[in-house]
Amino acid sequence: MNYLGLDVHKKTISYCLRQADGTIVREGMIEATREALSALLESMPPSWSAGLEATMFSAWIYDHIRAQGGTVKVAHSTMLKAIAAGKRKNDRLDARKIADLLRCDYFPECHMAAPEIRNRRRVLRYRNLLVRQAVRMKTKVSGLLMETGIPYNKAKLHSKKYFYQLLEERRTEMPESLPELLQLSRASIETLTRMDYKLLSALEHDRLLAARVKRLMTIPGVGTVVALTWALEIGDVHRFASLKKIVSYCGLCGAERSSAGKQRRTPISKQRNHHLQTVLVEAAKLAPRWHSELALVHEREKQGGNRNRATLAVARKLAAYLLAVDRGEREFQKTASPHELSRVA
Repeated sequence: MNYLGLDVHKKTISYCLRQADGTIVREGMIEATREALSALLESMPPSWSAGLEATMFSAWIYDHIRAQGGTVKVAHSTMLKAIAAGKRKNDRLDARKIADLLRCDYFPECHMAAPEIRNRRRVLRYRNLLVRQAVRMKTKVSGLLMETGIPYNKAKLHSKKYFYQLLEERRTEMPESLPELLQLSRASIETLTRMDYKLLSALEHDRLLAARVKRLMTIPGVGTVVALTWALEIGDVHRFASLKKIVSYCGLCGAERSSAGKQRRTPISKQRNHHLQTVLVEAAKLAPRWHSELALVHEREKQGGNRNRATLAVARKLAAYLLAVDRGEREFQKTASPHELSRVA
């Protein structure tokens, strides 16, 4: 068996081919193009396996190698500490170490979602970018008005009718450059909003996601964005063995540091899917309004004097609901509490 280590960059790919005993068969550098990669794969021995680090360039290389009939694994970047720990570090040595980890079975492989999931996830993350840009433009509109001392109704400012009415009534009080900047900002907001609606609607009615998203939205407090984010960021829900794995993946718990019989919990871990974490935490702030059980969880934790801890507890409960509905492929059904059952009796 031969093992191919790939150190991938924007313009180049450094490679190292090792045998099972560690002997280097050959190494070098190629351009980061499909043509150059195909030529390298065609020159490989009959039995080989490839490994590379997870970067923004990994997906197309992973798909290309698999399309050529090769076996390939992608490594978790944080777990590849062996590369950064050495005194010397360059592309050639990095490719050697990746090949070594692969042949010694110490390769920290990470999950690669199916191409159809990755394609739709790309759309959702692009939509998140549009939302952030729209919020920035709205903040800029408010800033421009405050900067020039123009009074406005904060609750109505981003309403189309009120905005143009304000522009017409206060035009004489505005500096010469302000009306044009406000109109440009408003046009950008409307364009971004239309794009957001179009992308979100396409994902919601996608044939691959429609049934799954509809089931997830039966959970009180879970809307379209939460359901889509869960479905696309989790991918195959059966790859998680327990709720603890889900909570850890979503970043809803702290990291553990244990040594010499002493255990210490750190704040929320940075090793998480930050897209899921953000959406679940935001949903947890509103979900207690829609679900009595989540309201009880929030109130119980808040009595300890920490609102953030209460929000995290609700987010973990939401994750448990999402996992149960998604894994069971059934709609959410609320179970009556003992108090409600006694009232019925």
